[in-house]
Amino acid sequence: MEGTYPQSLDPGKGYTTQDAEVNWLVYTGLTTSKHVAGTASTTLIPGLATALPTITDGGKTYTATLRKGLKFSDGTPVKASDFLRAVERAIKIPWGGSGQFITPIIVGGTAYSTGKAKTISGITADDATGKITIHLTSAYGPFDNVLALPAMGMVPSSAPLKEEPSNPPPGVGPYKASNIVVNQSFSVVKNPNWTPIPGIPSAHVDVNVKVSSNISSNALSVLNNSTDVFDWADTIPGSLLPQIQAKGQGRFQHVNLGGSTYYIFMNVKNKPFSSQLAREAVVTGLNQNAMNRLSSGTLLPGCYFLPAAVPGHPTAPCPYGTPGNGDLAKAKALVKQSGMAGTAVTVWSETRDPRQQWMAYYTSFLNQIGFKATQKVLADANYFTTIGTLKLHPQTGFADWNQDFANPVDFYLLVDGKSILPNQNQNYGETNDPTINSAIAKLGQVPTPQLTSIASKWQATDEYMAKKAYVAVFGYQTFPKFMSSRMNYNAAIFNSLYGWDFTSFQVK
Repeated sequence: MEGTYPQSLDPGKGYTTQDAEVNWLVYTGLTTSKHVAGTASTTLIPGLATALPTITDGGKTYTATLRKGLKFSDGTPVKASDFLRAVERAIKIPWGGSGQFITPIIVGGTAYSTGKAKTISGITADDATGKITIHLTSAYGPFDNVLALPAMGMVPSSAPLKEEPSNPPPGVGPYKASNIVVNQSFSVVKNPNWTPIPGIPSAHVDVNVKVSSNISSNALSVLNNSTDVFDWADTIPGSLLPQIQAKGQGRFQHVNLGGSTYYIFMNVKNKPFSSQLAREAVVTGLNQNAMNRLSSGTLLPGCYFLPAAVPGHPTAPCPYGTPGNGDLAKAKALVKQSGMAGTAVTVWSETRDPRQQWMAYYTSFLNQIGFKATQKVLADANYFTTIGTLKLHPQTGFADWNQDFANPVDFYLLVDGKSILPNQNQNYGETNDPTINSAIAKLGQVPTPQLTSIASKWQATDEYMAKKAYVAVFGYQTFPKFMSSRMNYNAAIFNSLYGWDFTSFQVK
């Protein structure tokens, strides 16, 4: 059971945890991540390429060779030129990460996105040899990680340049998606044309997914063995936690994956959060302990944007006080000082628990410190697409980020001025700070394996980010690993990038 339907099962559009969990098993990239539990799952291995890409020209050219004999899930042979179509779709549809990871990075990406070119000049592919060459506008350290993202997974050259939510294009992976009823259900079934690849397990079982926003019912159905798997991105209701801990022994635990930040975005282009003092008021007065109680104690306290498992996470004290109950009196004073007291504020919120409750508390808190706030609740399936529509300029609301890969630039996509897009915008606060933009451009050139050499510089950037109060971090989420007694719990892999690894599912 899932509490939220994926944003899209089309890899050219989907950019939430629910679709990534599926799509990385359906649309394998030239590189991919290890199918193991814990932080080791951030390690790259060759996917559809015979080896990890060769990097030349000072980090600006990536060359890979496609494996021979691969087939799409519909039986069509895979060609090197199919890679170009995957990138074209990610730019045109667009995929939410395209503004940071693809369009400005690949030579010709911007010209293609604006319609000035008919294809992407920086990508060449030889179908005879399988050789794929990608030229970048400048060195971009985590680009081999980008190649592992589902949006870069191979699709046929015939795939349309538009989202196909009900009938996504064929992919290459151990699974394929089928029986899709948008916003209700779908199946992830074994791909009959899957060619085994070293390091990528074949599927054991088909997975049927049903979507219900009733998280309590979903949790009880797993506890009572009428459903087999609880959505890892949902939160066990506090009222059920004692019962699940007692009866679900050996098949339930909360896991700290180390790469997730839960935060409140604040739009710097609109009042009141165009004022730094107003933003500081939120960070200063926010009661993280109260928010943690609303999520059954699953939040680890923190104030920094980068979570603990990502290189560059600061160790310095929080600039506006140790996370806890918050300083309400000081927050009120800051609002008054900002000149923004009485400003109307709309708080955007998802429907599901505890996200709606978090934002209900936040709305009440804003009213306590001097604003006139109201909560606007959206259906989960539409939430991020809606707040990612730039022309709406949402003032503030819930946001979260689960790492795509263990590199700070993945998180800083969310505050990079270059990543502000008309649609599928991830920079909800419309942050466009030259200091942050410059740090991303410079530090982002360093390859992921070399991050320790610049960790202190990322720490300084994250401390600057916290002092500017561009977002209000309210904790680092831990996640429920919860299955029915029918499942082989110990064999099930909980991946730090994608959550459940369906290839590890086994029925006893």
